[in-house]
Amino acid sequence: MPRVCALEVFRLVLPYGRRPESILVRLTDYGGMTGWGEVVDPDPKTWSVLQERLAPALVGVDWEHPDELGEVPGGPAVDMACWDLWARMRGVPLAHALGGNRTSLMATVRIGAERNLDSLIARVNRHICAGYAHVTMDVHPGWDVEPLRAVRHAYPALGIGLDARGAYTDVEALEALDSYAPSAIERPFTGSLADHADLQERVAAPVLLDVASMTELDEAITAGAGRALLLRPAALGSLRDVRRAHDAAVAAGWEIACAGGQGTGLARAATVAAASLPGCTLPCDVAEPPRSAQIVAPPVGATGGVVAVPLTQPGLGHGIDENQVRRLAKESYRA
Repeated sequence: MPRVCALEVFRLVLPYGRRPESILVRLTDYGGMTGWGEVVDPDPKTWSVLQERLAPALVGVDWEHPDELGEVPGGPAVDMACWDLWARMRGVPLAHALGGNRTSLMATVRIGAERNLDSLIARVNRHICAGYAHVTMDVHPGWDVEPLRAVRHAYPALGIGLDARGAYTDVEALEALDSYAPSAIERPFTGSLADHADLQERVAAPVLLDVASMTELDEAITAGAGRALLLRPAALGSLRDVRRAHDAAVAAGWEIACAGGQGTGLARAATVAAASLPGCTLPCDVAEPPRSAQIVAPPVGATGGVVAVPLTQPGLGHGIDENQVRRLAKESYRA
């Protein structure tokens, strides 16, 4: 039975891009076992919520399973840490604790809009040479049919997903892309489930929806607004809801793709565990975070276009470089 005797929370500024923030939570059991969790780009209120409410909710409290804790203060970072601690105490990988049964995952790599078609083809070629069998291309009005046609012509057997990032308002514009056999059309519109349902009726490719709650998923399934779920553990808030969303999508006959934030690698590790669930058959997006930000060993990422599910170590299956955590920490506290 886990019983947390101490906790540490770290607020990190990550050394890449726009220098995003990440909050890490470390829980320690009375037996000395630890569990780690992460939330990337947290809500501005998360830090104060953790300071005020986390210790009273967890320290000294007995619990048998993370599902018993309900909505723990602090959201996905604390939930992940509880699952990591629970799985480590039982000596099982987090993937197996969640019900996963896959040992490796096909990865996708995201391809942004390029300056021209030659640059696009060269970039796709680099990833193919690195072992990727699937790419996900960003598309938007004015950059869609022509680049997709060019990539499909150059690489007829390549798996190609399309991410519209909600940029479209016209169903017909997206319908024209279906003849190039995309594996999925991700996030085509902002809002209206009716538009998504209309598109799904017109195309053979599954429309891939990004949802933030079980309520949104249930509404999308009822509306026939797609045939695939973009499963983001951080968006759903708890690994319990990740399993529930997976089960609901599978029951509806939907395919599933997993994706996670960059961060330090911890959140990616939880995404890999979720992607090992049997219904997650579409390529997953767990690109390796920049090395300057990583705190996990081995690193989380794809090798030859394949992501290994860590099954030889309990919990998240990665060691933590605590010196790197403290180097990146902007502030921290212990309770």
